[in-house]
Formats: sequence, structure tokens, C-alpha cells
Amino acid sequence: MVNNPSMKSEKIDALWAHLHWLTVLHQQGSFTAAATRLGVSKAAMSQRIAELERSAGVPLVQRTTRSVRLTEAGERLVDGTLGAFEQIRHSFAGVRDLATEPQGLLRVTAPVAFARQKLVPLLGDFLKAHPRVRLELDMSDQLRSLAVEGFDLAVRHTATVPETHVAWRLAPTRSVLVASRAYLRRRGTPAVPGDLAGHDCLFYPRAPDAAAWAFVREGERVTVPVSGPFSANNSEVLRDAASAGVGIALLPDFSAQTALLTGKLVEVLPQWANVDAFGESLFAVRPYSAHVPRAVSAFVDHLKTAFAGGFSAAQAV
Repeated sequence: MVNNPSMKSEKIDALWAHLHWLTVLHQQGSFTAAATRLGVSKAAMSQRIAELERSAGVPLVQRTTRSVRLTEAGERLVDGTLGAFEQIRHSFAGVRDLATEPQGLLRVTAPVAFARQKLVPLLGDFLKAHPRVRLELDMSDQLRSLAVEGFDLAVRHTATVPETHVAWRLAPTRSVLVASRAYLRRRGTPAVPGDLAGHDCLFYPRAPDAAAWAFVREGERVTVPVSGPFSANNSEVLRDAASAGVGIALLPDFSAQTALLTGKLVEVLPQWANVDAFGESLFAVRPYSAHVPRAVSAFVDHLKTAFAGGFSAAQAV
């Protein structure tokens, strides 16, 4: 039998795509999620991995009914190739950005309420200005792993950003306490935070413990346990319930902005600043890398310009 190194090399060269798919499978944790990430069928995904295993001569994946995990051989293979594929991706992005205008697929993730209310209305102008960019928006309140799930950018409402990420501050934000005029006529207007204990409060169900809102004024801090007939993990829903007179809601300013301007809601206890409920700034975030794709930079600039005025009622459109 003739040992032909060139034939072995050609066989390995034909498996580069297979190796990349294995790294994506490792990151996503299932054939379905990996196939979605790559834009291929689950059957094609399974076939590529099976071909790679036959060529390697050892099992690379342990399959169960719910998920997959790599064998020791599979982990060694991914450990040895993942960094190289990331470098290839960054190198290609750098070459692509030599073009005179932003282009390519831009994958963005953002909270549901913010995306619906503030982000989506801006996309038309951005895409018209940059016709070679394709934008894929993931609306989710879960904190996604940007590197693992392949997102180029996340919009986050937070007070801090991981040190391993790059962040652009888009706008300051604050929390506002709001209610409808009809509710306040019926139940009275709170004069101090402690009065909220006797009101129907609408809140995020953040923990199994009793809900509490914290306020500060001139160095004084007050924490008030609150309760009410309704809670929800979406600021749009809480806003609409407050507009319907159900109770007093604590919202991020971008959710309350238009309702305050139109008079559907009024601010309650405006002299007290709420703390600890929502982030103090809106950020665009991405994992650190030496190269930032031109499409990402263009989109961040577009958001910074749009949100420069913040989200007070006077800024509503």
C-alpha cells in the first residue's frame, strides 16, 4: 500500500468546513441550534459531523435526545481549531471593510420592549443609508452570550459592562414612577415613597422575595415594599396596565416617554429618584477585538445620533 502524503493532505483540506461546523456545534450545544446559526438544515449538519467522525476514526460527539456534547477527541479538535477559525473570521472582516461602504450581515440583539419602541423605528433610515448591510435583529430579554451565539452587537440597559467587552454609551436613562390621572383621582397621589405601601403597584417579578422599590433624595434613601394586582417582565405591558388605570408602575424612561408626553400617564414622586430598578445608561456592547467591522461602527454612530437627547418626555417623537 502506497503512503501518499499529498492524498492525505487533500483529504484534510476537504474537511475544513466540517471542522468549522464542529466548533459551531460545540458553541451552540445542539444540532438544531448549530444548523440555525449556520443557515443549513439539521440533516446537513448531522451528515457533516458524521463524515468528520469517519475521517477521524473516532467518535467526536456524544448524542442524547436533548443535547450533544463533545467527546475527549472532539474537545481536543475544537481546542486546536477554534482560535484559528476566529482569526480567519476577523481577517476576512478586515478585508471586507476595505470596501468604500459598510456591508455584510450585522447581527444585533436587544431587549424586547426597547427594540419595539425605540430601535425598530430607526432601522429604515439606517438600511437606506447603507444598502449593502443586511441587519438581523434578535429581540430577547435574556442576556445572550455574544461570542457564542455570533452576535456582532448588543444593546443593553445596564449600569456596568463586562471588562472583556467594548461599550459605547448611547444615552443616559432613568427610572420613572407613573400612573394615570384616573387612578390618582380614585386612589390619591402619593406624597412620599412610604405612601406606595397603600397603593396598587405594578412591578417586575425579579425575585421570589417580596417586591421593593428604593428611592433617594438629598442623601436620604427609602426602601418601600410594594404589592399589587399585576406584575410582568415587560415594560410595555406594565406601561399599558398603568395607562388603563390598574395601578402605579415603575418604568424605564424610554417606555414611559411617549405616554407622558401625550398625557396618558403622569409622573409620581418626581422629586424622588428611583435607584436599583434599571440601568443608568443605554450601551451598545460587543466582545473586545482589535478590529471593529465598519457596519458595526456605522450602526453605533447611527444610534448615538438618534439617542443623543435621551428619553425625557420632551424628547419624544
